[in-house]
Amino acid sequence: MKVYCLAVAHQTGQKATVLAAEYELSQFSFFERGSVKEFMAFFTVTVADRTAPGTRQKIQEQNYLGHVYVRQDGLAGVIVTDAEYPQRVAFSALNKLLDEFSTKFPSEARWGVLNPSNTATLYPELKQHLDKFQDPQGADPFLKVQKELDETKIILNKTMEQLLQRGEKLDDLVAKSDQLSAQSKMFYKTAKKTNACCY
Repeated sequence: MKVYCLAVAHQTGQKATVLAAEYELSQFSFFERGSVKEFMAFFTVTVADRTAPGTRQKIQEQNYLGHVYVRQDGLAGVIVTDAEYPQRVAFSALNKLLDEFSTKFPSEARWGVLNPSNTATLYPELKQHLDKFQDPQGADPFLKVQKELDETKIILNKTMEQLLQRGEKLDDLVAKSDQLSAQSKMFYKTAKKTNACCY
């Protein structure tokens, strides 16, 4: 799972303006990076323009996904990821990003000095977010807990056969058990015979 671009834009009356952007293009060759970066900037402006305020969209282009969220005030967040990146994490990341951005730059008057070329100096946190969001589980505590639960479930799904020691059979354990009544032992044998007939 990979995040390629994280950007903040603003919808104006005419064309959206990119206020800040960071890119992770190391998987592309040196000669491709300029074109890829230009395309992602174009994509950011286009989707920010064409998304109604107060809505979220997911746009797929080949193996890439663009997630966009435009707030009611026209502030837009765009994240470009690979197709495997979880949608919930992407939109959660955009919420956090836009909240932080509007706290750091509370008025539109301060946005005039912002542009993608000075992001590193005026908004270095964006690069930190880009790095953090590369790992969806690190960025989203819910996803981390879900993964731990899935791993626990796998561990608990061991079969009884796996718990038996080498050379042991469940039939022998049932026969030797002093915890099972004669009726329970008989039920086990009958159930086993009935199941054997089904195969």
